[in-house]
Parts: sequence; structure tokens; C-alpha cells
Amino acid sequence: MKQNVGTFDRIARLILGIGLIGFALIAEGSISKFGWIGVIPLLTAFIGFCPIYTLIGVKTCSRKK
Repeated sequence: MKQNVGTFDRIARLILGIGLIGFALIAEGSISKFGWIGVIPLLTAFIGFCPIYTLIGVKTCSRKK
């Protein structure tokens, strides 16, 4: 798996994932569907790879020379 998620994109995914999990905990008192959906952006941020980006041909990380 080659990295295809850049730094800014990773930070945005972290914020989104934490926000969704936090919303689920505050609004519903437990991790519901929003919380489990929030796990996906967190995982893709930590590993730096997004399978959907591969399918559509997007790469937000910088090229290494």
C-alpha cells in the first residue's frame, strides 16, 4: 500500500473522525452509527491510505524524489 493521503488531508480526517465519535458520545450517550463511521477517517488518517482515492485516482500527498 502506497501512501496517497497528504498531511492536510490527514489532519482533516483526524478532526472529522474525532468529531463524529464525540458527537455520537454526547448526543446519544454511546458509540452509535456516527461513532463507527468516525472510525473510518481515523484509520485512513493513521495509515495514510484511502482506498477510495485509489479507485478515483486521487493522491493528496507530495511526491518523493
